[in-house]
Amino acid sequence: MKAAVSAAAEGLRLGKGGPFGAIVVKDGKIIATGCNHVTSTNDPTAHAEVMAIREACRVLGTYQLTDCEIYTSCEPCPMCLGAIYWARPKKVYFASTRHDAAAAGFDDSFIYDELNVDADKRTIPLIRLEEEDAAALFKLWNSSDSKKEY
Repeated sequence: MKAAVSAAAEGLRLGKGGPFGAIVVKDGKIIATGCNHVTSTNDPTAHAEVMAIREACRVLGTYQLTDCEIYTSCEPCPMCLGAIYWARPKKVYFASTRHDAAAAGFDDSFIYDELNVDADKRTIPLIRLEEEDAAALFKLWNSSDSKKEY
């Protein structure tokens, strides 16, 4: 956990972004480190956990982190939680809570609330526009010889 907190502190010191850090560990060894880069890269997805997951997947040459653990300086936000579930680590440890983050101005409770609202009634409405060719993509995927399940 100290390494995740240290990554957050180093990112802050270098002006990379918010006070968040994460590491990915495999077999007791750190294989990837990430800190928040949102403001330095103008990338709203450049959260510490996402950065660490991207690096770990690059290092391991896979999109699955099933034999890994993630340590993060703060409870993951909804986006990072989604990325974590897609990466499939065996466990995640966190230090500060989302309530601690909210008290510092990083409040994502509205996103959790939005998930319980019908898609078309959310603050940013999601409106379906049916397109026949879009549905055909799934048929193409299912019949593809190069398909990899994930």
